[in-house]
Amino acid sequence: MNRIKVMVVDDSAVVRQVMQGILEAEPDMQVLGAASDPLFALDKMAKNWPDVIVLDIEMPRMDGLTFLRKLMSERPTAVVICSSLTEKGTETALQAMAAGAADVITKPRAGLKEFLQQSAAELVHAVRGAAKANLRALQARPRPPAAVPTRCSADVILPASGQAMAQTTERVVAIGTSTGGTQALEQVLVRLPRVCPGLVIVQHMPEKFTASFAERLNSLCAIEVREARNNDRLLPGLALIAPGGKHMVLKRSGAFYHVQVLDGPHVNRHRPSVDVLFRSVARFAGRNATGIIMTGMGDDGARGLKEMFDAGAETFAQDEASCVVFGMPREALKLGGVGQVVTLDDIALRVLESGRRRASAAQPT
Repeated sequence: MNRIKVMVVDDSAVVRQVMQGILEAEPDMQVLGAASDPLFALDKMAKNWPDVIVLDIEMPRMDGLTFLRKLMSERPTAVVICSSLTEKGTETALQAMAAGAADVITKPRAGLKEFLQQSAAELVHAVRGAAKANLRALQARPRPPAAVPTRCSADVILPASGQAMAQTTERVVAIGTSTGGTQALEQVLVRLPRVCPGLVIVQHMPEKFTASFAERLNSLCAIEVREARNNDRLLPGLALIAPGGKHMVLKRSGAFYHVQVLDGPHVNRHRPSVDVLFRSVARFAGRNATGIIMTGMGDDGARGLKEMFDAGAETFAQDEASCVVFGMPREALKLGGVGQVVTLDDIALRVLESGRRRASAAQPT
């Protein structure tokens, strides 16, 4: 068995010691070494390059974000960020994911040893997922120019009729993604013009990350992007992202849709869960919806997408070549819930085409 080779880079001796112990206890992993900063790590890695690097952000001599960008430009390598959660740290971690980190684990500033021991399964899961990552997809790509209304006519987006705008309020696009999704979602959402179907999105992220993630996307996009609040109405040109640590479901009230943000147990090891969102969309939007499953590890969303497909929704899966991890789309394909496989670059166009077709042809559910 080829073991996953791991390098731990953290300026805390306690963190290095505990992480090494956790990872070395796994039969499929080999810790090549540990270093207190990226420059020491580079010296050690020159002889034996790792498959995965577990990387802190704040370190002496070179910070983790600078090191990550250097890696992705010179020798792309799967990286799991393990950083402290402060307001500033959260933004830094989001920048790291945009720069190509495969996953992020958050850690407190106090009680590190106990926290890491309790979160051993999360660390191991993240390293295994990173080892399967598509490094070409992980590399930060130049951001496409944000769409503006003047670049597309209404005919490209919706039928030129008095009723078209009203009908698009009944269109729903549901997206589910996990590992690699932060970067992939940015690629999709910045391409959407202000007039587009409303979107409900589950991105597997820890609590407190989703608000900053949504704010960052909102600053880049022509559409409005924000973390969902209970009873938010879904409108054209609005993307609602499920809060970390909560489930989000779609509901219908008369001709309009809104979301509910709920507590509850983890589903498929996740909260929010893509399956929970997709099932609610299948039930309350049916054929008036489009479902898209994107890069991610595991099978969350596969069953829900099949339910959407069976309810008459259009369904798409991101292709393997552009996925960081093809797990979620693969499982959806196995269940027969995918109508078409599309590239990451094509997803935004398919969202707009789907909304345009359904605006002229859909009947009320």
